[in-house]
Amino acid sequence: MEKNEHLLGTRRFLPMFVTQFFGALNDNVYKQSLLLVITYGLINQQSASVSTLNNLAALLFILPYFIFSATAGQIADKYERSQLVRGIKILEIVIMLIGSAGFLLGHLWLLLTALFLMGVHSTFFGPIKYAILPEILRPNELMSGNALFQSGTSIAILIGMILGGAVISASDGNLFWISLTVVTIAVLGYISSRFVLKQNVTSPDIKIDWNFFRTSFQTLKYAKSLPIIFIILLGNSWYWFYGATYLTQIPQLTQQNLHASENVVSLLLTFFSVGIGVGSLLCRKIGG
Repeated sequence: MEKNEHLLGTRRFLPMFVTQFFGALNDNVYKQSLLLVITYGLINQQSASVSTLNNLAALLFILPYFIFSATAGQIADKYERSQLVRGIKILEIVIMLIGSAGFLLGHLWLLLTALFLMGVHSTFFGPIKYAILPEILRPNELMSGNALFQSGTSIAILIGMILGGAVISASDGNLFWISLTVVTIAVLGYISSRFVLKQNVTSPDIKIDWNFFRTSFQTLKYAKSLPIIFIILLGNSWYWFYGATYLTQIPQLTQQNLHASENVVSLLLTFFSVGIGVGSLLCRKIGG
């Protein structure tokens, strides 16, 4: 049996882990920097209140998960996944170039469009990363692999939020540096995806239903027929609903109530991310 700590050293696991890490990192660098730009008034095209815009940003990032997840799962089963990963990472570079244009032009709605597209990007990447794990890991490695994936994601979230805040704070209003940061991370994610091993196609004959809402409804209906799975899905979704709700309010809370800088935002967000990382590792320990 391969030792758990050596799993990150394997060609079958490491490239996918690193690709996932950079994706989660960029999601949070971009999202956090956008929230800070809105909250601290670094762009001048704000047509609504800070609170409304922050919550709109959170909605735009989460909405694609609800609309496209079921169809994304069908695509992950029909096509070869390493090629899908590379295509999605190229898309991420394009999206970050759009976001960079929004930062440099001070165009709020261009920034929000890029945020929505990043949500779409992450939605289509999600089923692939979880479908690949059972293919690249042995049965006795799945618990450790999942724990590493979740812990890596949590660390990426933490670093992303801190990095986004740090770049915004250090650049003193010059949004060129945050633009350079997100594009660089996207490029690094694509480079790591080039090393993901070719995967078996599990259901090449599946017919993709492009009616996103019907597919989502059918998936929920199927999940409801599996009571234990459905309860787990509800619990996990409710947890992330609360998490996203609170996290979205932290920048404005820090600025208006604590009268503190972007660095304090990063500090408060750190506690949330560290908790997720510790919890992910405990899952493996408790689960045996």
